[in-house]
Amino acid sequence: MKTNKKLNSVAFTSIALILFLIFVSSAASAATEQSTSSLGKYAYITNELDSTLSIIDTTTNTVTATVPSGNEPAAVAVNPDGTKVYVANFYLWNDETILSESTDTELAFLERITEHMATDEGAISVIDTATKTLKATVPVGSLPAGVAVSPDGTKVYVANRGSNTVSVIDAATNTVTATMDVGSGPNGIAVSPDGTKVYVTNMYSDTISVIDTATNTVTATVNVGSYPWGVAVSPNGTKAYVSNTGSYTVSVIDTATNKVTATVPVGSSPIGIAVKPDGTKVYVANEESNTISVIDTATNKVTATVTVGNYPLGVAVKPDGTKVYVANSNSNTVSVIDAATNTVTVTIPVGNGPVAFGQFIGPLSLAPFASFSAKSTEGKAPLTVAFTDKSTRSPTKWKWEFGDGTTSTKQNPTHKYSKVGSYTVKLTATNAKGSNTATKTDYIKVVTKPVANFSAKPTSGKSPLTVDFNDKSTGIATKWKWSFGDGKISTEKNPKHRYLQEGNYKVTLTVSNLAGSSTVMKTNFIKVATNTRPGIYSQNK
Repeated sequence: MKTNKKLNSVAFTSIALILFLIFVSSAASAATEQSTSSLGKYAYITNELDSTLSIIDTTTNTVTATVPSGNEPAAVAVNPDGTKVYVANFYLWNDETILSESTDTELAFLERITEHMATDEGAISVIDTATKTLKATVPVGSLPAGVAVSPDGTKVYVANRGSNTVSVIDAATNTVTATMDVGSGPNGIAVSPDGTKVYVTNMYSDTISVIDTATNTVTATVNVGSYPWGVAVSPNGTKAYVSNTGSYTVSVIDTATNKVTATVPVGSSPIGIAVKPDGTKVYVANEESNTISVIDTATNKVTATVTVGNYPLGVAVKPDGTKVYVANSNSNTVSVIDAATNTVTVTIPVGNGPVAFGQFIGPLSLAPFASFSAKSTEGKAPLTVAFTDKSTRSPTKWKWEFGDGTTSTKQNPTHKYSKVGSYTVKLTATNAKGSNTATKTDYIKVVTKPVANFSAKPTSGKSPLTVDFNDKSTGIATKWKWSFGDGKISTEKNPKHRYLQEGNYKVTLTVSNLAGSSTVMKTNFIKVATNTRPGIYSQNK
């Protein structure tokens, strides 16, 4: 009996242990599955007319919560890890009175904007997604119409339609750190995947402003179609897509040249625009057509048109590219489109006047965002460089490629460059959720003293003579000083100079870098003759 009891006890313990292990294994498996499926788990829909935010679980396609989100919420953006939602609030106080004057929702919307454009300030509501509560309110410019978050989640960019500015918010402190002037009526806004550029649609000047995020300055202005509203950037950062509400088109911009390379006809009054995560499709919400245009990015042609609810405004794609969500402002619904079949599979009731203009689905990525810096990026050989990892979202592994065939897996390595040259450095940061790579081309410059040399064209002619000078120095020069022989100088690499007087001119070029300098002088290099062209009354031809 005792033996049987002991065996039974052992058997029971063994079974219990097996069941426990199965439970732990299942729980771990479920945790992994939940972690993977958490990307794009929620859609945050701003309801402009009742000042709320509808939170949709994209797994069940049901509204799980409705929370206050400030006055007149319209534009919205989720930070990459899904912990915060940024909502742009118009702060338009007389909306109900103006709405009663018109039965046309779009007209009433525009009337409200016109009424308050010059006087009312706007704000960004910062909502904590874990607690679904308002954590901060950040004053910005007048009529904030668009909002976007940098890929690393550290900066928030706001297009202020009424004040013709873009506000930059520090996400850590929830304070505005910079304000840039852009075109007239800035509305849509998007950040490049590497975080170096911000693209802003200027509705009233029919342009796109391109902002350098390192300097917070506008570096280019691109002419597009009429009344540009939304903008989205391709995942590889090579293209920017702009919805032109007035011309019923989408402009395709080459981000390397800041030139429009294609114009795609779409539906009536395109507003929201989004790019599929693999870059193969662009989805455009056509407000007056009640449709979504699907553009094939390989051909820049519309390959499908999907009917949705009334007055679709906002559109966003899940990170896995399987579903497209559309906010229908007059239907008070969200349409869910199957990206494989281009059909609406679900219609979700939300609040009053859903807008959801921007990237309203998150989280987008739980993988690290790779970033780094270095001290002493230029110098003579041998050059020792200390690299510092600046990656966000908790990487656990690092792989550095220094450009000279060597690598490191340290978080903050030090590397010695022995040979002269320019080196491209890469950092790949990894955690359990994925990896990301940052590349800095020709980031490290190991130099020797340059040897000065130059050419020019033309070297002779009649005054006034304009000459193009070209630096032909060997080595890696970082500074130039030209002396043209007529008392004028230049510090450009390849300057243009105009000689006004007759004479022979000595030209001198000094080039330098951290390793030293070199000078070359060419005597009587430029020969300028007197212009003997006859007057208009001369008989000589």
